[in-house]
Amino acid sequence: MPSISRLLVTVPPGNVGIVNLFGKVSDNTLDSGVHVVNPFAKVLNFSTRLKDIKENIDTTSQEGLSLNLDVSLQYRLDPQKAAIVYKTIGTDEKQLIISRFRSTVRAITANYPASAIYSTKRQEIVQKIDQQLTQEIPNLGFIVDQALLRNVKMPETLQTAIQEKLKAEQENEQMKFVLEKERQEAERKTIEAKGIADAQKIISGGLTNQVLQLRTIEATEKLAQSNNSKIVVIGSEKGGIPILIQPDSGTTKP
Repeated sequence: MPSISRLLVTVPPGNVGIVNLFGKVSDNTLDSGVHVVNPFAKVLNFSTRLKDIKENIDTTSQEGLSLNLDVSLQYRLDPQKAAIVYKTIGTDEKQLIISRFRSTVRAITANYPASAIYSTKRQEIVQKIDQQLTQEIPNLGFIVDQALLRNVKMPETLQTAIQEKLKAEQENEQMKFVLEKERQEAERKTIEAKGIADAQKIISGGLTNQVLQLRTIEATEKLAQSNNSKIVVIGSEKGGIPILIQPDSGTTKP
């Protein structure tokens, strides 16, 4: 009778177990933990932890210029497909994944000019690489977590030319911003001046002699009621008798 130790197998954390009995691989995988298995079966552990492939890839741009990219691919085994991976690929999938990764990077960068790869389209390129691999890699039994573009290398003369072009574009955008700001300020001043002119026109149109005389009387009354005023003399424009107001005594003399 087989011993207990031969009946029990332990699958470590972050792994799944593949059961191989006399060359026949079970489609059912074993999760991490202790399991009872046929004592004649062989259990292989496959890691489901995240793996990171770093590659330095020589590629070309849309114009045919040579570029060198530092890229990474983070992926992991699909636990549900571990048995298929073992049957079709084996225990080492790295070279197959790298081959697909390199091919995808080269195919995508060939659609972009060098300046875009170096600067403005980096994130877009990474997204396309990620999308393409997400469609292809699962067929092999793996799940893509993330693709990364760490650095772009190119001939120094080309890199300098691209940097100068980017600098000129930034300066041009800055100048557009300044000019637009000045244009808006000029419009604001024009509108403000027009508003003031319209207001003055309305006011001047309503200032009749009667209105002016009323405003004069109101201003004089306020002045007469002031604590600092002593004597206020209001003269008539037609030479009438002046009126003397003495706020302290509260009397008016003709």
